[in-house]
Amino acid sequence: MIESEHPSRGRVIGDGLAWTARWSWRFLVVTAALAVLGLLIGQLWSIMLPVFLGLIIATVLEPPVAWLRARRVPSTVAALIVVVGGLAVLVGIVVLLAPSVAGQAPQIVQGAVGGIQRIQQWVQGPPLNLGTSQIGAYVDLAVQRLQQSAVQIAGGVVTGVTAVANGIINGVLAIIIAFLFVKDGPKFLPWLRRRTGPVAGSHLETVSRRAWDRLGGFIRSQALIGFVDALFIGIGLVIFGVPLALPLAVLTFFGAFIPIVGALVAGALAVLIALLVQGPTVAVGVLILILAVQQIEGNLLQPLVQGKGLGLNSAVVILAVTGGSALFGIAGAFFAVPLAAVVAEIVRYLDQQVARRTGEERDAEDPADGPADEPDAEPEEQPVPPGSGAGSAERAAD
Repeated sequence: MIESEHPSRGRVIGDGLAWTARWSWRFLVVTAALAVLGLLIGQLWSIMLPVFLGLIIATVLEPPVAWLRARRVPSTVAALIVVVGGLAVLVGIVVLLAPSVAGQAPQIVQGAVGGIQRIQQWVQGPPLNLGTSQIGAYVDLAVQRLQQSAVQIAGGVVTGVTAVANGIINGVLAIIIAFLFVKDGPKFLPWLRRRTGPVAGSHLETVSRRAWDRLGGFIRSQALIGFVDALFIGIGLVIFGVPLALPLAVLTFFGAFIPIVGALVAGALAVLIALLVQGPTVAVGVLILILAVQQIEGNLLQPLVQGKGLGLNSAVVILAVTGGSALFGIAGAFFAVPLAAVVAEIVRYLDQQVARRTGEERDAEDPADGPADEPDAEPEEQPVPPGSGAGSAERAAD
């Protein structure tokens, strides 16, 4: 009697294996679809790059355009004013930086020469005790290697020039695409909802709006954090007398858009210039300054500005930047974290929909999830009688 009330071990193990097989097959299909999507993006990267750049730029331009639109300024005029104003700011930054770089470049060259001489004096003394002839032999060897690699170096220069030209073209295309995005953006979601139906369209509209808000919030908060970092580091570099303080501060600002890695690269460059021009004592001071600013940013500024922010673990951010840079270079490192933020927002929305339909109780909701579980934030669904055509369409969309 007891045996009839419980399934056999073979049946339990078989059910578990069948469940594992079903989900393994689904996982393989989803993984294959993502791999094909990644290959497609890689093949179309020259087209997708200005589109992604345009999206990032549009998140920055959208708030002032919306503000002008609310004051009854026509959408096209508002977008044109903001885009032209943004270009004027960028041109002003370049005009402001160019004399500083040109004027302080000789000082850096002299500092580099002095640094090489100090290194030469150091290697001649203990504990290395290398003679002048040995140093000359190493220098000659290095010159020979450079001469042997002249063809590769020339090819690299041509590649660099081509990359700069492609960057200019992509930048122009991105600005045009961003202008179109901010001009016609409010019309997109209603159009998407009409084309996909009231049920699927409501879900797409909600998740698209949340992903856009998450992306825009990330870009704007990183801009604020980068500005504060650049301000304090720039003031510190001026106090220490480090050349190119203003360009290094601007580099720190743009480096903030690549979390962790960007700040590391900008800080390392500032320490290197301080070491070459001012010596090790000032370099150590600059290093302490940068570490202090980074600690204030990580422990005070980011929690204050972003709150839960991306809702991503630091390890996930590092892996995203590493994977993006390995696949698509600097552009991949720049886009990796915003893409991870959007994907995380989509996953949160799907998780909330699953929890809502299964009736799961959530005592400790993630603050980064937003108010989507509240009835007002859910997509509006009209009740339909069972068995009707609309109900069948809803179940198919689900």
